[in-house]
Amino acid sequence: MSARLTSVLSRIAQAIPVVIGVVVISFVLTRALPGDPAVYFAGAAADEASIAEVREALGLDQPMLRQFIIYVGDLARGDLGQSISSGRPVAEDLASRLPASLELTLSALLLSCAVAVPLGVLAATRPGSPVDHLCRVLVTAGVSLPTFFTGIVLIYVFYYLLGIAPSPLGRLDFIYIEPDHVTGFYLIDAALAGDAETFLGALKQLVLPAITLALFTMAPIARMTRAAMLGALSADFVRTARAAGLTNRTVLYGYAFRNALLPVVTTLGMVFSFTLGANVLVEKVFAWPGIGSYAVEALVVSDYAAVQGFVLAMAFLFVLLNLVIDLAYTLIDPRIAFVAK
Repeated sequence: MSARLTSVLSRIAQAIPVVIGVVVISFVLTRALPGDPAVYFAGAAADEASIAEVREALGLDQPMLRQFIIYVGDLARGDLGQSISSGRPVAEDLASRLPASLELTLSALLLSCAVAVPLGVLAATRPGSPVDHLCRVLVTAGVSLPTFFTGIVLIYVFYYLLGIAPSPLGRLDFIYIEPDHVTGFYLIDAALAGDAETFLGALKQLVLPAITLALFTMAPIARMTRAAMLGALSADFVRTARAAGLTNRTVLYGYAFRNALLPVVTTLGMVFSFTLGANVLVEKVFAWPGIGSYAVEALVVSDYAAVQGFVLAMAFLFVLLNLVIDLAYTLIDPRIAFVAK
């Protein structure tokens, strides 16, 4: 077995206690939520006997330890439980909604990186210039403006006043038919099907929510890029490269930018994991059917299985993302090698 594979397996093994802790904490905290899911499921006109029957059917009349053992046994079989709000298995709900959140989050991150990284590099190479001030304004605005406010303003300007944006009602306008499900990403599925009209329709629906989320994610990426580039440009190896007569472009991108990428990639990973679970406000404003809005709806009705499934899905994604970041480190800087422990 190679050292790289051994190290990857070691990192996966180190994540197992984290996942176990997430399972225990999410189970305990969901039981502490106010409200009774049996009351919601039985209906407003149900009497105490009907509520008791529903509670027994849901297994909520069992002792806490017994409920936890049953829940862990279901998890071992890949069963995340049944959602009482949708009436479907939680795994199916998450599988149908996760691509929508991933498509929105990835589109926003690509857009923010396309703007924030070059802006951070320019700000670092021209400190005190108008570009540097623009970077600071962007960072301040991105952190200060709530995403729901930005989304509402964009809808008001581009949909209500100018009329150039489609109605903010989900992933596709009602005049389009959903593409055949392959990946769950409407843009990719429409492109695979060769349906240019649906592709453009999905892209139009994605523009405003992606810009809204990108304005929020630009701030930490631009700030970290600027700080990392300033540190790299003042390092000894950059001064040595310039003294050796290398061109400014080679020094900037071949030496400084590559060494500044490590903290930028780390920040990008943290922003992605945070945004994927915290983009619920954007999803609500644009009626986007993602997992963030699904989790909030489940919290409102104390849907234990749905909330726990959401938390577990986010935990697994976070562990996977950390592994991907570790792999990216070795590609960016070969000096960081996988060492089996």
